[in-house]
Amino acid sequence: MKKQKHPSDLMDLAESLVSFGRSQGADEIEVSAVEGTEFNVDVRHGKIENLVEAGSRYLGIKVIKEKKTAFATSSDLSKNSLQRLMRNAIHRAEFANCDEYAGLPPLKEDTFDQEVLDIYDPEISDLDAQEKIALAMKTEKIALSDRRITNSHGASFETKEIKIYLANSLGFKGAYEETIFSLGVGVQAGETDKKVEDFWSSSHRRFRNLETPERVAKKAVERTVRQIHPRKVRTQNVPVIFEPPMTAWLLGFLFSCVSGMAVYQRLSFLADKLGKKVGNEKITVFDDGRMRGKLGTRPFDSEGIPTGQTTVIDKGMLKNFLCNIYSARKLKHRSTGNADGAGVGPNNFYLKAGEMTPEAIIKSTDRGLILIRTIGHGLNPLTGEISRGAYGLWVENGEIAYPVSEITIAGNLGTILKQIDMVGNDLEFRGSISGPTLRIQELTIAGE
Repeated sequence: MKKQKHPSDLMDLAESLVSFGRSQGADEIEVSAVEGTEFNVDVRHGKIENLVEAGSRYLGIKVIKEKKTAFATSSDLSKNSLQRLMRNAIHRAEFANCDEYAGLPPLKEDTFDQEVLDIYDPEISDLDAQEKIALAMKTEKIALSDRRITNSHGASFETKEIKIYLANSLGFKGAYEETIFSLGVGVQAGETDKKVEDFWSSSHRRFRNLETPERVAKKAVERTVRQIHPRKVRTQNVPVIFEPPMTAWLLGFLFSCVSGMAVYQRLSFLADKLGKKVGNEKITVFDDGRMRGKLGTRPFDSEGIPTGQTTVIDKGMLKNFLCNIYSARKLKHRSTGNADGAGVGPNNFYLKAGEMTPEAIIKSTDRGLILIRTIGHGLNPLTGEISRGAYGLWVENGEIAYPVSEITIAGNLGTILKQIDMVGNDLEFRGSISGPTLRIQELTIAGE
């Protein structure tokens, strides 16, 4: 496998441990190693409440012998400790249950260019601790300078620099490095017994692409003060507009239902829907691990399978489940490069943007709700049922009329996918799961 070179003793250690495990009787071995540094500061009312600056190195082992699997991890990377860990893992595998689906994925040749992926920012080493603290301080100060803001939940700045190494006994050897920068603030507004709150944050692979403290603070203030003096509404069925963060929340629920792990365990209402219509023509959903500079981008998954673009839903038709190698074998499908530790995780999982502006979607809504935040639990992948406490903005005659609180939204994901009648053009990749503004023809709003 051609890759960006990262000379490291951890890569050498992983490869040598694979060889040692094979010599000790293991049939297949996977060794992953991670080294990284993180910085996180939380400030509130101009004072530091939490400050973490740390580095770590650890190694994980997966051993398979006679279709029996064992795992082990260690932060003690001395040769004697790791060899003892390997021998113990092989011994423990003998007591595990035999599983015909156990095994490493076959080797797949792939070429990737670290620079093309653009997930590492060398400028991370140029930022010192004082600059990072100052960014959090400045963001909170700007937010609190607005007279409508009465309190702060705090501001934070975080950086992560991570290097990942993977080697296995089938010949895979790969490494990559990534960075993440995050800046956010949460605030309160309103009177003593009628407080409202919200937040805003920005995360990116490159520091220069992070939103400014002014932008983050302004957005947090805007999202908060628009909720002042909320009203109650009666229980009714109305169109509901999902803002992008709420679309991402809904897509997160969808991801849990198209995960190969949930499907083979029969814990998803979509388990028998492959190749069938599950939504209308406006719904196209992708998972793509090779999008330049995005937060879910990576060259290969945790099992060494190359990432790429997978069409999950194509104009309403369910095309693929997202699988690691184990769930793929259980379902007689292929791995989609979504292995994440021992499970399945998103790369860049997103709903394709439409053509309407958010403003046009609101203007076309005679009466309904803009969903801005939910609380609580109430998601059931087995049935698709949704029931969550919610906050929103009420729309009358195509305009925002007033904020709404003390309501519950209820519906079913299967029905929602068929009733999305408008999709916005404002898709932004703010995390590994993203989506634009959308409108659902009808949801139940439970109020008075």
